[in-house]
Amino acid sequence: MTDLTRRALIFGAAAAVAAGIFAGIDRVASSTFIQDEPPLDPNATVDIVEFDDSGNRMGKIRVRKVQKTLAEWQKVLSTPQFVITRKAATEIPYSGREMLNEHRAGIFRCAGCGTALFDAKAKFESGTGWPSFWQAITPENVREKDDFSMGVLRREVLCARCDAHLGHVFDDGPDPTGLRYCMNSVALKFSAKRSA
Repeated sequence: MTDLTRRALIFGAAAAVAAGIFAGIDRVASSTFIQDEPPLDPNATVDIVEFDDSGNRMGKIRVRKVQKTLAEWQKVLSTPQFVITRKAATEIPYSGREMLNEHRAGIFRCAGCGTALFDAKAKFESGTGWPSFWQAITPENVREKDDFSMGVLRREVLCARCDAHLGHVFDDGPDPTGLRYCMNSVALKFSAKRSA
């Protein structure tokens, strides 16, 4: 066996072990540390701002929160959408190429309830492998909370209307906000701007 073949074998094995470790950590983080959802409240409401697909603000409205049991969510979401939005997992970087490479004008909405989350005008190429935005379409449509699931403090971003886990926000983004909303692509659906 040549030195080159030996090195390739060693590096290949090390890469496979590292991938297995990261997959295990992601699996543990997405199942073990996530608490069960709180009981449903049929009277819960939230104020959100509606937008049309062109990004025009339609106004603030009070709506009932979209609440389903985990079994109900599992019936209406794909397996990746369910695991990410309801169990707070993270998709593999660059796996959501459709949303990552979406550059048309329009609105990125919640895959679970359709609430407008991000305007395509705020999207930027972060080089991280996840769709990234420098601001939410409006603060009312998303909510943030502290997340210690990976042993470090991060800011989790959720849909205000259905509590879907969307991703995390970091303070290493571009101007004018300095923020990077790093979103899981399967948590989003895109509505292209309609032609006039």
